[in-house]
Amino acid sequence: MRVLIIVNTRARSGSSDVDLYDFIRVLGIEGCEIVLRFIDGRPVEELLTDAAAFDRVVAVGGDGTVSSIAYALRHSEIPLLAYPGGTANLLSAAMGLPVEPRALARSLLDSPVQPIDIGELTFGIDGEQRLGFVNAAGAGFDAAIMQSAQALKPALGPAAYLVAAVQNIAPTVAEFELNVDGERLSSSGIAVLMVNFGRVTFDLPIPAGADPVDGMLEVVLLKARTVPSLFPAFVSSVAERVGQRVDPGQSLEVYRCKRVEVSAYPPLRMQSDGEVIDALTPFAAEVLPSASRFVVDESVRAALTQRGE
Repeated sequence: MRVLIIVNTRARSGSSDVDLYDFIRVLGIEGCEIVLRFIDGRPVEELLTDAAAFDRVVAVGGDGTVSSIAYALRHSEIPLLAYPGGTANLLSAAMGLPVEPRALARSLLDSPVQPIDIGELTFGIDGEQRLGFVNAAGAGFDAAIMQSAQALKPALGPAAYLVAAVQNIAPTVAEFELNVDGERLSSSGIAVLMVNFGRVTFDLPIPAGADPVDGMLEVVLLKARTVPSLFPAFVSSVAERVGQRVDPGQSLEVYRCKRVEVSAYPPLRMQSDGEVIDALTPFAAEVLPSASRFVVDESVRAALTQRGE
């Protein structure tokens, strides 16, 4: 097996830190041919021009690194492993992957490959900029948390998001205009999220129905005007994940769609899979069904297959 490993040297491992050397050593013992490349400021696409010559690609970094590589590999059917080398590592957890290096190497070799949807963001003055996300993207409160957390992550790790949330206790309230698969809607709130997998930093209240294999996005508008007023939605979100139903109150609006266009006044900062984007609303988000192939734990594959039946 030929394995291409792409490492983001700027990513900071948090509590899910794993030893890359042990990971590589296991693959080498199993007879894998390994090529190691480092992003180090270079465009990811330049490192993947010959990706079709490899049996597996490993993305070593945070969720933003993983999603950028997945987007660069879209529609290629090349299997990708999300190596937990960042702060939150939500994607690796969502795939059910272990953090112990030898077990993670065995997952690369033995675990099944699952088609996963990708979200595509289009933004900029003429819509000329594009980014992909696998887990979630958004604008407003979530992006403000991530922007505030950037300087704190080297010292605090995952706790940086909690501190950043406290720093943004009174987020900006915006007027949103949405075009959801052709239906125009207006509302106000502190954030809008486009969710594919359903796990987001700081456990923001996301409905449990987000499904990365259904060819749809969940669009979640956080209508709360303060962080404390989100509490009923937090309770509802946690309850859904353990199979119970709790009324989230009036703090959420949820839509399912293939494409959404979002504008906000005042314009809001954007984020994609935990990476703050140097741009403001408006933007469009569209789902690319089954555009990626991820190595996942068998239990995750079984759960996703059951959802699709």
